[in-house]
Amino acid sequence: MTRILHLSDTHFGTERKPVVEAVLDVARAIEPDLVVLSGDITQRARRGQFAAARKFVQRLSLPVLAVPGNHDIPLFNLFARVLDPYGNYRRALGAALEPVFETPGLLAIGVNTTRPRRRKDGEISDAQIGRVAQRLRQARPGQLRVVVAHHPVRAKEESDLANLLINRERALAAWAQAGLDLVLGGHIHLPYVLPASA
Repeated sequence: MTRILHLSDTHFGTERKPVVEAVLDVARAIEPDLVVLSGDITQRARRGQFAAARKFVQRLSLPVLAVPGNHDIPLFNLFARVLDPYGNYRRALGAALEPVFETPGLLAIGVNTTRPRRRKDGEISDAQIGRVAQRLRQARPGQLRVVVAHHPVRAKEESDLANLLINRERALAAWAQAGLDLVLGGHIHLPYVLPASA
């Protein structure tokens, strides 16, 4: 059985030590095949916040797939937002903004749905949709096929509909046809499970 520990919106910079320790204890107890960090890893994309996130990832001592969220791009430092929006993220968590993790039982594909020109809304391009669909079609038999993005493709509460990923319907249609099993996301700070189709 494949086990994934999904964490989102950790907002390092606002973390509480007892909560961090509890999450580490859970990770040790369930021994997941993969830990997913689906964005908003930091509160304001500052170096110290990313350093805390990196320390947390190192303490996990498990495979981690991370994608950025809108809080992982500088908000107030406009110079960095324009010239190097993912600089601190890459220094702390690695160069890949759209990583892929694969084992015999799992194919997890990260998608960067953030856009430096947007403050919070997420978007996915046709090129990203196509790249993910192609990779899903290459999955081996028996692999759980998972896409990880920060911005959600479905909402449980009507008030969260405005937070949904732009171009999500095109993405879901293409990915379902390519064999998608599961989409993991965050952004709205509410845990839920919904079918991918409306």
